[in-house]
Amino acid sequence: MSESAPRRVDRRLFAGFLRQHRGAAVAVAGWSLLEAVPALASGLLVAAALDRGFLAGRPAEGFFWIGLLGAAMVFRALMTRTLTPWLGRLVEPLRDELVTAVAAGAVHRAAAGARDTAGAGVARLTVQVETVRALVSALLRSARQLGVSLLMAFVGLAALSAPVAAVTLPPVLLTLLLCVPRLRVLARRQRRQLRAEEALTAAAGETFDGIRDVVACGARDRVADDLSARITDHRDAVRAVARTASANTLLVSLGSHLPLLVLLLAAPRLLDRGALSVGELLGATSYLISGVAPALRSLVAVLGSWGVQLATVLGRLSRSTAPARRVPERTPGPDIPARRVPARTPGPDASTRSPRSPDLSLVNVGYAYGPGAAPVIDGLSLDLPAGSHLTVVGPSGAGKSTLTTLLAGLAAPGNGRLTVGGVPVTEVDRAWLHREVTLIPQEAYVFTGTVRDNLRYLHPRARDTDLLASAEAVGARALVDRLGGLDAPVGLDGPPLSSGERQLVALARAHVSPASVVLLDEACCHLDPAAEERAERAFAARGTTLVVVAHRISSALRAPRVLVLDGERTAIGTHAQLLGESPLYADLVGHWVAAGTP
Repeated sequence: MSESAPRRVDRRLFAGFLRQHRGAAVAVAGWSLLEAVPALASGLLVAAALDRGFLAGRPAEGFFWIGLLGAAMVFRALMTRTLTPWLGRLVEPLRDELVTAVAAGAVHRAAAGARDTAGAGVARLTVQVETVRALVSALLRSARQLGVSLLMAFVGLAALSAPVAAVTLPPVLLTLLLCVPRLRVLARRQRRQLRAEEALTAAAGETFDGIRDVVACGARDRVADDLSARITDHRDAVRAVARTASANTLLVSLGSHLPLLVLLLAAPRLLDRGALSVGELLGATSYLISGVAPALRSLVAVLGSWGVQLATVLGRLSRSTAPARRVPERTPGPDIPARRVPARTPGPDASTRSPRSPDLSLVNVGYAYGPGAAPVIDGLSLDLPAGSHLTVVGPSGAGKSTLTTLLAGLAAPGNGRLTVGGVPVTEVDRAWLHREVTLIPQEAYVFTGTVRDNLRYLHPRARDTDLLASAEAVGARALVDRLGGLDAPVGLDGPPLSSGERQLVALARAHVSPASVVLLDEACCHLDPAAEERAERAFAARGTTLVVVAHRISSALRAPRVLVLDGERTAIGTHAQLLGESPLYADLVGHWVAAGTP
């Protein structure tokens, strides 16, 4: 997408928003003009107080004009109070619509085959959207008021004395003209800072998610160097923004004082010629000191910080709200591989079947996250008879979690064949899958309710004796007793649980369920080795088909078969076989042993 494309999306986004909220926008504009009445009248009232009152020997009339100025200030406060709720009617809906637009854009882009890093998407939906809300709110409060006040001050200055306006307006315009190119430079550097921030967020997220694999594969130094480089790039971008903003501040500070200097130099001649009275001189000085100079400094500063930041963030968000173009389909040929597109899961009206057994079979299965993306799993063939026990190992990004997702029927393979009891996974009855296959991810979830509610979630008719027996089997009985038994509250209503304790609850929940296939995707990573072994043996003892994404070498040693996901060098066999046949597996075992991981 070109640089101008996000700006067009920005304009369309705001134009549509303002059309939808036209009433609030008109109200804000009207109340803003009324709020700026003191900026328009201040110099005129000061000049009248002097020329018609104090200097004319009529102090009562002078105090009358000063009183009107005080009343105008009170009027301004009342207008600001009336205006504030209307600002809220513009700001809050904008945030909601931005979240909707970004989320919808992400869905459309994913459907079109575009891929985003998770960190960048999170940054857009959280930091950047909230930044837009805060910046729009700040700009509506400050820049709107400053801009209208600056305009009204010049209108008042022109009404007070045309010669004064003629000599003071050019320096202000010159300052604004000089600032515009600087603001563009600042915008470019703000965009660079945001790109660096997104890259750092994404890299840090991926690193922390796969930290155990990083340590296991001995890649700590390489990953640390990569993160350090991204941190340095972000630091340099922040410093560049600060340097440009400081230069802009200096320029505006000089430019805001120039009109007053010009007025002071021209005042003697204008007074001598009778083109300017003493009251008008003081009124013009009042306009410049209390109106033009501070408004100009503040307005440019606000636009140079909040305004540029808003334009930059909106430019980044615009790229995510615009649906990605689909890559044109091409007929596969000898030099063009067939596109791997995940198959759709059947809807409620699709013909589905219930398998006679939980036997799992994968034949040349491939899966990629979107059209044109590199396959995460490619050409995998594997048989998992009912009651089998398999451990899956491999580096971060090798497709371990993707494999468990496929086996659970949460995604369909892009090519190849995955069957459950001889039935293609896309044709398996959803209710059967939900009952017979349980996937426990690394981050276990504990529902707000009682311990009983949590353990019964997958088996609502389970008896209390069954719940306690499963808790005992996986090593969670001591936790249940410590919490106060099955009626004890957990979740938001109960005491905080550690990551390991939440995993114990999830393991007991899966053990008491009627599932014949249990997939543990690093579901014991927060447990100690003895607790992990106890849980795995509990599932194996009940005849469950058990697939374990390994966190420790001990999981591989307990399994009759081990699957090493390594792209084209994927291998399956016993621990002893793989030590001699799979260099990656030998390296993983070596790193585990060297790190003292049981």
